[in-house]
Amino acid sequence: MDNVNPARPNIIVVPAVIAILFGALTLISGGITLFVDGAARAAAGNYVGFVLWFNFLAGFAYIVAGVGLFLWRRWAPRLAMIIAGATLLVFVAFGIHILLGGAFEQRTVGAMILRSGVWLTIAVIAYLTWQQRTER
Repeated sequence: MDNVNPARPNIIVVPAVIAILFGALTLISGGITLFVDGAARAAAGNYVGFVLWFNFLAGFAYIVAGVGLFLWRRWAPRLAMIIAGATLLVFVAFGIHILLGGAFEQRTVGAMILRSGVWLTIAVIAYLTWQQRTER
């Protein structure tokens, strides 16, 4: 039972739910673009393959992290930090892709800013909350 802190703080519920919903929406939108040929793929325009695949696969991690935070598992704040860091690394790689003249959609820039901000916020809240709970 040392993997769980039974006294889940209320402050972590909202980030946990956001992570789960964000993950579900990511899986749906990414999955449609990747696996359904038609209007959704055409509407995606000049999507960048590695960004799309990362975001789609990260959707599974978002849900796992969200459930872990909701259940207040010891590993969940670390997973949130890993997701935030990996998202930032992919954002940097995406930036390099753009600087090298690669085709892209402007909305991907906005989406990556949103993803980075959401996961940095969730990671910081989770980490600081865990630190406060374990110091008691």
